[in-house]
Amino acid sequence: MKSTLSIGQLIAVGLMLLAMFLGAGNTIFAPMVGQLAGTNTWVAMSGFLITGVGFVLLAIIALAISGGTVERLAGRVHTKFGMWFSIALFLTLGPIYVIPRTTSVVNEISIIPIVSNTIVSNNLLLFIFSVLFISLTVLLSLNPSKFVDRLGKIITPIFAILLTVFIVMSFITPMGSFGEPREPYLQGSFFKGFVEGYYTMDVLAAFIFGGIFIKSIKGLGVTGTKATSVVFIKAGMITIAGLAILQLSLAWIGASSVDSIGYSDNGGQVLADSAIHLFGYGGIFLLGSVIFLTGITTNVACLSSVAEYFNRIYPKVSYKNWLIVLAGMSLVITNFGLNTILSLAAPILLLLYPVAITLIILSFTNNLFKGYQSVYVGAIIGSGFVALLDALKEANILTEAINQTFSFIPLFTSGAGWIITGLIGAIIGIIIALLKKPKQRMLNIAGEEAS
Repeated sequence: MKSTLSIGQLIAVGLMLLAMFLGAGNTIFAPMVGQLAGTNTWVAMSGFLITGVGFVLLAIIALAISGGTVERLAGRVHTKFGMWFSIALFLTLGPIYVIPRTTSVVNEISIIPIVSNTIVSNNLLLFIFSVLFISLTVLLSLNPSKFVDRLGKIITPIFAILLTVFIVMSFITPMGSFGEPREPYLQGSFFKGFVEGYYTMDVLAAFIFGGIFIKSIKGLGVTGTKATSVVFIKAGMITIAGLAILQLSLAWIGASSVDSIGYSDNGGQVLADSAIHLFGYGGIFLLGSVIFLTGITTNVACLSSVAEYFNRIYPKVSYKNWLIVLAGMSLVITNFGLNTILSLAAPILLLLYPVAITLIILSFTNNLFKGYQSVYVGAIIGSGFVALLDALKEANILTEAINQTFSFIPLFTSGAGWIITGLIGAIIGIIIALLKKPKQRMLNIAGEEAS
């Protein structure tokens, strides 16, 4: 038993978690922020880093101090809420969004540029590749322990070296200067970046990967809640630093690329075209290798985690069969194409992310309001209501009516109105708890007198 890890072990653990977060999918958003925000890139990225990076560390800490599982954290609102929130979270992190997004991004960056001049259509190419890639994911997920253990020591360093070469070249030979901001970054760039950080999914992923991270620390001999938390924070800082450097570098590539490659439809195309511009045709092999490595690690981490979760709540279906079922769902959704996946998933993320952040904040302030359930309920209702409105708007459902009716809420038009309503809900919850307390005390006294 020990209370800390060596520097080498801390780095290895930090890199392991970094590899799990560094999926191919979350490399495509910062480049698009850079392209569209232009000279407002760093303002937008400051908001992006809060939700896309900063809350990742807070999410895992929140998980650790609340019992180690997302069900326990969300269960502080209500047990049924904890169950349904967890199911929605795991489905989104698996077959509904992350695995299809990752597979599509790998295809978009690693495969299409190489064979784009062939007679095979992009749709057929996506189908063939997705079958092979998701099948490989299933095979590696059958026994993911060794694969995950090697992430920090093998795959992450290879990924880091290849990506560093790409990023350094973009600084040595800049593709152009930052252009003028375009919609939606003409105004309110900070809050637009804040909301854009949702799409990395890293905060939601932290609820799943956090448990693996904590187990890894304990597996190295560190015991006790305090010692585990200290080690986690030290190693977690390595992870957060890596994520921040990555996202800022990718935003730089996007912002400086417009003069050379023009505006792109998605971040995958930005990276692919930038790699070809910087390195010639061989650049796509460099970037393709990076994206393939990060894509397969993310897919395995997500598919195995989600299959383990559903096997735990419904053990009648074996872990292996869950892998097959979830992989089949992922395959179907993948073949809608990257742009469709991003647009279809956007309303779901706009609903889940504010709720997740609210739970994180509540876990850190739990002792301040003595853990009253009414505070959890009030805050979740408050933030969840506006999050639902934002999701409906994103899905183009009653958009005009919602904007006209609820525009009085501060920050609503910026997509951050849930912060205010969540706070109001928490205050109402505190008031309810304080009002109930004297009544409960009187009932206790009456009960004691009757006995």
